[in-house]
Amino acid sequence: MPSHRTSFDRRALITGRVLTAEPVIAPPSGEIASIIVQTRPDQLDRVEADILAMKGCEIHGRDERGKLIVVVDAPDASALGTAMNRIGLLPHVHSACLVFHAIDAG
Repeated sequence: MPSHRTSFDRRALITGRVLTAEPVIAPPSGEIASIIVQTRPDQLDRVEADILAMKGCEIHGRDERGKLIVVVDAPDASALGTAMNRIGLLPHVHSACLVFHAIDAG
């Protein structure tokens, strides 16, 4: 079986000169992230209700010691960042840490 091999110059590959000149158009996609939210145990129900009221947010885990696993589904990175900031600024939220992020290429 004949094999077509193209020789690449390492420097051209690293600097991107072997790429085509065609513009890159991003496909319609979505962003998904998992966030661990820490609060006081006595505020867990309140924080959970506040998060569930936000568009695109779901609770996928709960620890009675004050931790929530939140999944955020957003149309783009900007909306995802906004949602994370809003969660972090909720009353009684001590921290909101990103633990997973993926882009769904549709």
